[in-house]
Amino acid sequence: MKNRFSVLAALLTLPAAVLALSFAGCAAKAAAAVNSSRENPPLEIPRFDGVSDETAAAGAPKVYFSANISPAGLMAAYEALGKEARGKVAVKISTGEPGNTHYLAPDLIKGLVQRVNGTIVECNTAYGGRRASTALHYQVAKDHGFTAVAPVVILDENGDIQLPVSGGKHLKEDYVGARFGEYDFHIVLSHFKGHSMGGFGGALKNMSIGYGSSRGKAWIHSGGKSLTRPWGGRQNDFLESMAEAAKAVSDAAAGNILYINVMNHLSVDCDCDGNPAAPTMTDIGILASLDPVALDQACVDLVYAAPDSADLVERIESRNGLLTIDHAAAIGLGSKAYQLVALNG
Repeated sequence: MKNRFSVLAALLTLPAAVLALSFAGCAAKAAAAVNSSRENPPLEIPRFDGVSDETAAAGAPKVYFSANISPAGLMAAYEALGKEARGKVAVKISTGEPGNTHYLAPDLIKGLVQRVNGTIVECNTAYGGRRASTALHYQVAKDHGFTAVAPVVILDENGDIQLPVSGGKHLKEDYVGARFGEYDFHIVLSHFKGHSMGGFGGALKNMSIGYGSSRGKAWIHSGGKSLTRPWGGRQNDFLESMAEAAKAVSDAAAGNILYINVMNHLSVDCDCDGNPAAPTMTDIGILASLDPVALDQACVDLVYAAPDSADLVERIESRNGLLTIDHAAAIGLGSKAYQLVALNG
């Protein structure tokens, strides 16, 4: 599929050109701009009020962007971060529910995973299906081609461990797969897309629900009320609990972690859906950052700026999905302001 946002690099013109953005009220402003120009809209990068470019450039985290959704583009995004994954490296992805073909393709991620000698890691689900059982989950990983790329480990195959949550409103602890601590470095490699409950899924969801054990997923979904019953909790409690669990993972990694989002196959439904809606918008690109909040905010802003994003915007807003980003920033996980840096690769 031709990538509409290949125009982005041309707009920024130079290899290291920086567009500093801040985000007070940005979603509403971008949405209004998008909705008012649906017919043959010009593709342009939105400018937002809040802080000056000079202020943002001085301290805001960088988010690197490549319009090239390919193994080379993924490698360029990783290398731009300037942080080499060392030691025993976990690459956290979603293996995708059987029937779903939107998950990150093994051929796309193979070069990066093998470059860092990584192990692909996942955790079992809390909602049933073939990925709720460790043995069947390993089979899904094989069927979807991941075991041909690298070793695959289901982190909660031997149960879970607790990670402390600092500054949480709902959670005091997070439950992740027991094998989490075996790894020296984590690459959170996420397929950015919609989600039936969270509104969207990116780095924050992959860190929280993704690293959560089966019990941990129930804990987050219930807002810290149950380790066995994931459903029936308050929506906003769930969204904020995702942010809190993500912070626990980030804190436990102690800086030995980085984040990459791939914005393709932009369905309103998650890779955990065995019968997802077909994407109604064009692929966008690959983004990478050392700040997961800035990364997810940048992806959301590119969705709002896209001329064909009405379905995904509706999914995000109908679930109050932006609350996860807001709460993550409020508890100190990262920054909603960022500098967007275009890459050649």
